[in-house]
Amino acid sequence: MRRRMLVVTFVGLALNACTTTEWVHPNKPSGEYTNDYNKCQNAALRDPKLQQGSQLLVMNATERCMQREGWRLVEQ
Repeated sequence: MRRRMLVVTFVGLALNACTTTEWVHPNKPSGEYTNDYNKCQNAALRDPKLQQGSQLLVMNATERCMQREGWRLVEQ
């Protein structure tokens, strides 16, 4: 049973690795992504609550900011 669970997990991870995701915006060209991402990341790094060194918290805050800016993460 345990071996079967490991095989199912491995296959799921392998299939997931085959897909790619990309940030897209309905009104902005893809070249604007870097500017918006840097702006959001800098805002997250300046937040005193996020200056505890947790990179995951900074990444989550950056992604939330990107979504507020209109960017969406879509699978290709």
